[in-house]
Amino acid sequence: MSAVQPFAWVATGGWPASPLVAHAAPLEGLDTHLALRFKSVLGVEECSQYASQVLAARADWVSNFSGAQFTLGRAWYTHLEEDRADEYFANVASSDMTVRTTTPGLQEAVLALAGAVVGAPVTQRKGWCGPGVHVFRPGSEVARRGGEVHFDTEGLTEAQLGRRAPALTFILMLQPAEIGGGLRVWDRLYDGEDFPDKPDPRVGVTQIAYEVGELVVIDSYRLHQILPFRGDLCRITATMHVALEGATWEGWF
Repeated sequence: MSAVQPFAWVATGGWPASPLVAHAAPLEGLDTHLALRFKSVLGVEECSQYASQVLAARADWVSNFSGAQFTLGRAWYTHLEEDRADEYFANVASSDMTVRTTTPGLQEAVLALAGAVVGAPVTQRKGWCGPGVHVFRPGSEVARRGGEVHFDTEGLTEAQLGRRAPALTFILMLQPAEIGGGLRVWDRLYDGEDFPDKPDPRVGVTQIAYEVGELVVIDSYRLHQILPFRGDLCRITATMHVALEGATWEGWF
């Protein structure tokens, strides 16, 4: 039986007070819980400003899966699944420039927050896009049905998968959906399945209802799914994946 508790660990005391302040790494929470939750790591006004900037840059969004979802910056998993890997790597510089000019300071904040969680600097993986933004629109397939049940292992190398290198996913909520749109996380870890089925109802699970400015961290090897949502607002999150390579934590989008 798993020793992991079927709920998320929630930080208290306003951790962290600033994305630029170092804090003791709380990663041990993932040994006993399905996710880590850090409330109000960015203020409501700052998140609203970032969300407005993202929405105003609609012409710069990258369309994925025939318009089913969009990103500001280029996400590796969408390009991989659509056989657009060459396009991803050819546009790293422009992807980062778009994110940095549209949402000044957001990439740096995500990298700093990740570093605070792992207790060490997190650097952008060489040749890969830095932190970016996911946009799911009202009425989209994800809004109606929820996202695919999946692991976040696409960006890990075969060597990293083989030695089970520590890997994490960071999700910073800039604008939640009006109703729903949370995250479902199961007590099930990656075992070589790239296209997993939804687990048996007896498997432990937690559902996270995001708050504005909340950072959620999950083990990239853990099964999860975006929940359906309703209302008129886009669901907007800043996201980064990280993995430990040697003694260095590397991040990408």
